[in-house]
Amino acid sequence: MQQQIRRASRADLDIMIEWAAEEGWNPGLGDAGPFWAADPEGYWVADGEGAPVAAISLARYNESFGFLGFFITRPDHRGRGIGRQLWQQAMSVADRRIVGLDGVVAQQENYSRSGFVYAHANIRYGGIIDVVEPPGADLLEVAPVHMPLLIDYDRRFVPARREVFLREWLKASDGRRSVLLLRDGAVAAYGTIRACRNGFKIGPLFSDTETGADLVFRKLAAGVNGSEVYLDIPEPNASAKALCDRYNLKPVFETARMYRGPDPGLPLARIDGITTFELG
Repeated sequence: MQQQIRRASRADLDIMIEWAAEEGWNPGLGDAGPFWAADPEGYWVADGEGAPVAAISLARYNESFGFLGFFITRPDHRGRGIGRQLWQQAMSVADRRIVGLDGVVAQQENYSRSGFVYAHANIRYGGIIDVVEPPGADLLEVAPVHMPLLIDYDRRFVPARREVFLREWLKASDGRRSVLLLRDGAVAAYGTIRACRNGFKIGPLFSDTETGADLVFRKLAAGVNGSEVYLDIPEPNASAKALCDRYNLKPVFETARMYRGPDPGLPLARIDGITTFELG
């Protein structure tokens, strides 16, 4: 049955995030603002009986890369082809962009049939944190003055510049803070921790070295000692797994990073925590 598909409003995005929570994805409490900023025209819903019943997003970061997420159909509307219609709508605006996604295990075969190719697994690790905050004047709270450096640094680890998104994502607020490691006037690592429906997530966690990742991780995690902390790591990154083992974080969830188009060849060995499963 053909559904009414429309571009989602900002209020619809709140509904989509609530659905993600019900699916067990544990979204951040303040995610909606940065997600919307990334691409306000990149969200769609299908209406049924006067209310949204399914959703999808495709955040287009630039003319060459986008990331697909929030592909959710309400349980009582599944099996009716609604998801397929939304998928076609999102992919119709992808144009020639490389498109990435983090696919749950149950959907990976469907994504493959749509031209997406498996790149690697991403594993969510989680556990109760009890760490000591590291000393050092080179570990700084992110401030507006750091943004030009951070936007350039971030580009090393993702396929597109994310200036608009990062300016929202890195804003300090209740339950959200970001830290960078500054060495000789240059960024050597940075990360963000944010309050989620359950515990806290660290992401991104990007670093030039294993030591830098450890320092930023501890700086962030020490502020929430006694709470659950989650970190989503690329499975091929052995040093990220070692970091999780060191602080007694255990695997709790897995996705497959897949791409339509060429694999962008990200430096996985230096990506110790991806930003989000929804926006890459």
